[in-house]
Amino acid sequence: MPSALPAPPDPSGENGPAAATSRTKPGPRRRNRPCTALALLAAAAALLTTATACGPDTNSAAHHGSSASTDHKNPGPTGLDDLKRWKDGGWQNWGRWARKAQDFANPVIKNHWQPDRMARAQAAPDVGVRAGDAAGGHGATDPEPRPVRAEEVARPYHRNMAPVGKIFFDSPKGPMVCSGTIVEDPAHPGKSDLVWTAGHCVHSGRQGGWMRNIVFVPSYNDTGVPMSRVGTTPTREVTPYGRFWADWITTSGEWIDLGSAESGNAGSAYDFAVLHVRPENGGGKSLQETVGAAAQVWFNAPHADGISSVKAFGYPAAPPYDGARMMACLDRPGRLTMRPGTPPMDRIGCTMTGGTSGGGWFVSRGGKLALISNTSISSTAHTWLAGPYLGPEAQRVFTTISAKFAGSR
Repeated sequence: MPSALPAPPDPSGENGPAAATSRTKPGPRRRNRPCTALALLAAAAALLTTATACGPDTNSAAHHGSSASTDHKNPGPTGLDDLKRWKDGGWQNWGRWARKAQDFANPVIKNHWQPDRMARAQAAPDVGVRAGDAAGGHGATDPEPRPVRAEEVARPYHRNMAPVGKIFFDSPKGPMVCSGTIVEDPAHPGKSDLVWTAGHCVHSGRQGGWMRNIVFVPSYNDTGVPMSRVGTTPTREVTPYGRFWADWITTSGEWIDLGSAESGNAGSAYDFAVLHVRPENGGGKSLQETVGAAAQVWFNAPHADGISSVKAFGYPAAPPYDGARMMACLDRPGRLTMRPGTPPMDRIGCTMTGGTSGGGWFVSRGGKLALISNTSISSTAHTWLAGPYLGPEAQRVFTTISAKFAGSR
């Protein structure tokens, strides 16, 4: 049975962030009973045990995300005038779409992501796989799993699965959403600013570039009000801990060079990314300190046949879901190989849809919750999900961003 994650501070209590914007005044603060470690232990254990139905070169900048360059060729903002134009809508110029890792730019635009705009965001492009798309061969791919119906995560989310949240970003097709997870940073124990997600949630792969205005919202829509009401719900309930902007991102060179944001292919086996974030409204606390929880990443975990069950979390936003609520699927994983020579992916039965991309897959390791993959692709019928195996390539991507900020704080 997994032990409790650190008890997160109650976002609506005396010590919580209770984030407010210029459009929404904070309501009266009230003292709530603190979330005890014992209570969170029970919640985390239930989430993992309750049954449901049924390599990049680390020295190459091209293989890693980076912050905005000051080079004059960088299509992002490079000075005060450029920054003002960017914030006034210049970011919508997709004719100058930054593709290279070193051209990533994501300056903070305060109040860009208000509850009503978040409610209008669509699921990221549905990365579907048709029958026959996977590579054949003995031992490469296990039989297709039976569908597992997704179940709602208990609310409020900050008491039951605090590390999970939604990622919002702008794309050429408009505002979109994915899912993400706060993960522990070995360079900053207990003070991580790192978020794990899918590569296609931040970079469109071989035929595009970096998404824009990328933010992470932990425990999004904490009480799970219907999406039709999210736009009019007080900000402190929709974004209980505030909004955290990515100031640096790493993803794999394989994803940038091979990946497709519209269909599964060889790049899907490397479809992972890590964000380093900072709070929109500033502050001295890290993301992990603010939320009170983070999951460890288990690299080089046993392959699918060595794990009895895994639970995938996310905010599905494509029909029949609307992105308002956190959902989860529990199943025994199998293997899916997209192309010969690429690492087998993990696959589980699950009915979650687009918007789930980037959401963490968890197991119990040493009494703690451990992330072993993230949602990358699904069947076109939404009967299963698959995520990349987090082997040496993923570990190098993670180590790169952790090391980059090791001297900060």
